[in-house]
Amino acid sequence: MALETGRAERTGLVLAGGYSSRFGDADKAVSDLAGTPMIRRVVDRIEPVVDDLVINCRAEQRPAIRAALEGVSDASFAVDPIPDRGPMAGIMTGLRASETTSALVVACDMPFVESALVDHLFARVGGHDAAVPRLDDRWFQTTQAVYRVDPMADACERALERDDRRITDPLSELDYVVVDEHEVREHAALETFENVNTREEFEAAAARLEAE
Repeated sequence: MALETGRAERTGLVLAGGYSSRFGDADKAVSDLAGTPMIRRVVDRIEPVVDDLVINCRAEQRPAIRAALEGVSDASFAVDPIPDRGPMAGIMTGLRASETTSALVVACDMPFVESALVDHLFARVGGHDAAVPRLDDRWFQTTQAVYRVDPMADACERALERDDRRITDPLSELDYVVVDEHEVREHAALETFENVNTREEFEAAAARLEAE
């Protein structure tokens, strides 16, 4: 992926280290979603607007994810040293592996993520520590947001040391800008935040993709 003139380098960090407990025995990250592994759908959507890709996962997931991302030459892995500590730990691990100053964090189960919104979030972060969408003035979308790498990684580390596990906890230490629902809708439909947790949701997403 070539850098655009005048654009700061950007990492796309995809979180894939969860155990998919509501999905069944299969790893939903690499499950076939309308002919394409779900994580590949996420990567294909964000790849045009990032310069590097980091996949956060457990060690045993790497072979299957690597196969799902065949042809994506610049994807690297950030393996959780302690599995299943939750998404905040995955964010910290992935950000520590990033070589850029800012990073999109997106969950592997968000197959409808919109690159136009991602691009806008990178533009909005500006001199802040984060640009975080918030819907209905209440719901922070922390796993489809852009963060400055070092401040967010440090804030996550301190939160984990306090045994705080909510992904919103690190925000209290950051200078973040809110991207409200009206602003989001200027760049993407709200389905950009839709995540797939169950087999039923997976089948519904597959049906929509097949109908496109």
